[in-house]
Amino acid sequence: MKRITIYDVAKEADVSLATVSRVINGSEVVREDTRIKVQEAIEKLGYKPNAIAQGLALQKTTTIALIVPEASYFYTGQIINGLIDVAKIYKYNIMLHTTTEGITEMNDIIENIIKSRVDGVVIFNDKLNKEELNQLTRYQVPIVVIGNKMSDETIGSVYVDYSKLVYDFATNCIQNGKKDIALVEDRKNPQMIKQLLDGLTRAFADQGMEFNNFIQIPKEYRSSYLFLKEFMSKGTCHEVMITYRDSQAMAVMNTAKEAGISIPEDMELVCILDSKYNAMARPQISGFKIPDYDLGAVAMRLLTKMLHDENEVIDKEIELSYIFTPRKSTK
Repeated sequence: MKRITIYDVAKEADVSLATVSRVINGSEVVREDTRIKVQEAIEKLGYKPNAIAQGLALQKTTTIALIVPEASYFYTGQIINGLIDVAKIYKYNIMLHTTTEGITEMNDIIENIIKSRVDGVVIFNDKLNKEELNQLTRYQVPIVVIGNKMSDETIGSVYVDYSKLVYDFATNCIQNGKKDIALVEDRKNPQMIKQLLDGLTRAFADQGMEFNNFIQIPKEYRSSYLFLKEFMSKGTCHEVMITYRDSQAMAVMNTAKEAGISIPEDMELVCILDSKYNAMARPQISGFKIPDYDLGAVAMRLLTKMLHDENEVIDKEIELSYIFTPRKSTK
């Protein structure tokens, strides 16, 4: 059986699509005789209005675009769940866009978003620069960025202050006599590493020292493990090693073990982005519990406020807290 569309109703009533949409949305600018004609066509055809049809006259699609980097998709599962749960409450649909470094051009995604006439955009992480954000804001599309602190007339953000997180952690270490702290580079998350590097640099500077243990992974190495294996085999050992992701933490742990370095006796290990795998490792890896679900839920709620109560949105930069979970990889 053929599905009846708004086009069929417009043809049956001999009116435009916009007129049908105005009738569906209860607009008062439609003449009474035209309204009756459209309503009769709807009843005759058995048409059921969908969200897109209802949004035509209001210039709304009830659709939100979500941009997620493919490299961090595993870590965004709970963020997406939180976002979708709130979107359901406010009757919004989610259109997911994934970016792949070196394959997906951000300009193509921006063009698709604009063509889709979405009501708003949620962006996870740091893949859009200011120029690309401005390209979206020129179309008056409200945007909420998850992960980076920023705000503008049409931009809000929900974030965890990773710079402050690592600043507090490093300061505590230094005050307890642990001054040999190292950070392992994560080439897939450069902006996040930049925040961590900033926090460590400030922590050391405030203690009258200089941070110079940033372990960079040369481009010729395909993985952190391959480089760290060589790095550890030289007997290089720091009091505290910090990684961003669990896979790198496990690379540090495994290569240290292979080099005869014991964790945490010889070297402590901390993973910034905690996960269930950190608890499954042996020894279990200490990390920071980030409120993933809340990041998504709060981001979507902020976006709905920007869409409906723009004058009432006072705080467009919302910071969420974190909890350090000490395990067996730290003393």
